[in-house]
Amino acid sequence: MNLPKLNTKLIIVICVVSGILIGISYPPIPFPYFIFIAFVPYFYVLNNTDQLIKRVHFSYITFFVFNLITIYWVGSWTKEADPFLMISGGLLLFVNPALYLIPVFLHHYALRTIGKKGALFLFPFFWVFFEYLYTLTDLRFPWLTLSNSVTGFNYFIQIAEIIGAYGISLLILFINLLIYLFISDYKKNGKINYLIGNAIFSILVVIIIYGVIKNNVDYDRGEKVRVGLIQPNLNPWEKWSGGNLEEQIDLYLELSQKAVDKGAKLIVLPESALPVYLLSGNYDSEVNRIRNFVNKNNVFLLTGMPDINFYNEGEEAPDNAKVTKVSGAKYTSFNSILGFSPDSFVIQKYGKIKLVPFGEKVPFVEEIPILGDLIKWQVGISSWNTGSEIKVFEFEKNKIGGVICIESIYPDFVAEFVQKGAGLISVVTNDSWYGYSSGPFQHKEISRLRAIENRKYVIRAANGGVSCIIDPHGNIISETELFTRDVLVGDITYNYEKTFYTSFPLIIPNFVTGISIAIFILFLLKKYFKINIYKEDEKNN
Repeated sequence: MNLPKLNTKLIIVICVVSGILIGISYPPIPFPYFIFIAFVPYFYVLNNTDQLIKRVHFSYITFFVFNLITIYWVGSWTKEADPFLMISGGLLLFVNPALYLIPVFLHHYALRTIGKKGALFLFPFFWVFFEYLYTLTDLRFPWLTLSNSVTGFNYFIQIAEIIGAYGISLLILFINLLIYLFISDYKKNGKINYLIGNAIFSILVVIIIYGVIKNNVDYDRGEKVRVGLIQPNLNPWEKWSGGNLEEQIDLYLELSQKAVDKGAKLIVLPESALPVYLLSGNYDSEVNRIRNFVNKNNVFLLTGMPDINFYNEGEEAPDNAKVTKVSGAKYTSFNSILGFSPDSFVIQKYGKIKLVPFGEKVPFVEEIPILGDLIKWQVGISSWNTGSEIKVFEFEKNKIGGVICIESIYPDFVAEFVQKGAGLISVVTNDSWYGYSSGPFQHKEISRLRAIENRKYVIRAANGGVSCIIDPHGNIISETELFTRDVLVGDITYNYEKTFYTSFPLIIPNFVTGISIAIFILFLLKKYFKINIYKEDEKNN
């Protein structure tokens, strides 16, 4: 039966069902297995709709429901929430689904170029191309990469050490596609297509067997260290409005001492632990307190911290430097991580590179500077400069990759820290802006993929949670409760071996990009140069 004969309301119901199935596959809802059938209703709609405008309309409905279930929390919706954050979060719920139409348009180009069957087969490649493309612009928010839905299916995601998150997304879509074809063939012919059935079974069995084998591999062969993750659970809105700095430092050092008393040699504080530019020259006594703690206890301390650099008159400043309104001095400011080593006056720094659109940086502000004045959070953190260099922290011949908050959702970006020599991945974050919602749990789960891709321990220090230690198999071996003040102490192992994915993280993104570009070029050749590539009647496509 062709879809156009169905009632439009029934088609919309099918789209809503597909959107719901995709949405409830994501954490913290414990149904990751639904993602393997979630696209089947959608493929039915996509493959049987005869006009592009209808495919766009029905696709948007599917993706809107999917987005509503998974990222409803982005606007914060807490009583202290900044109005701008709420507005931008609300807009995201409507704009983000529209971006998911990119693979739909690529499918249309393929339909016009190589026909219906070929276009459907290429749809998974178009989708993964979109997932990667979404990481490249100032508007990036690739939170809903399909692979992030199956972090609870540990055996399935072990293959990420070879194909990474984008490869997992590709597998998910092809399994959905094969199930759709299996059902369609049965409805059409009344017989079971064993070829398709065996293909589905073989893919799942091979991947799961691989996962079982890899879960028995020992990655704890390197140097061990005990880490202490500090979760202060400070209200982020009140902290930025100006609290007692000495009391905040007292709290951090008190909690850190508890970790030291349990044997911790590496202390990690969360993102923007203190709401000041600690190294600006105005907080020498506070810096000395931290140094004294580090020296006394012989520990290495990593902390998220705002950082600022002023440029004197005549001193060359970078192109993205800002100008103070009072003195006209040029400066750059970064959401940073600082590293304090015992018996050293050198403070290691890393400035965040992947900034949150609108939240930390107004998109395209370099090209349109006036946007920086028009759009700004009340807490004043929407105008960070973009860091320029990936750096790893060094302590006692070991190297630590420190990433900040949303940076942990970029697979190939995190791999670059390991390429730089990191034997451990540390994430500092503050997910407290979003209250008790799906957001903090989703963010934590995404780090499980980073652990497997690179076969490294991942440690997360979050202001209000969830702080955790993740082993190289992607297992969460210990974690805190959300919105509790806590100190998490545990043992990790440095691992300096590189996986295939770590060494070649862009193989699949480059492959799907090549296919997508090729289809678009073929479409243009056929449309504008009358090159006949596929002869099927396309008047309705």
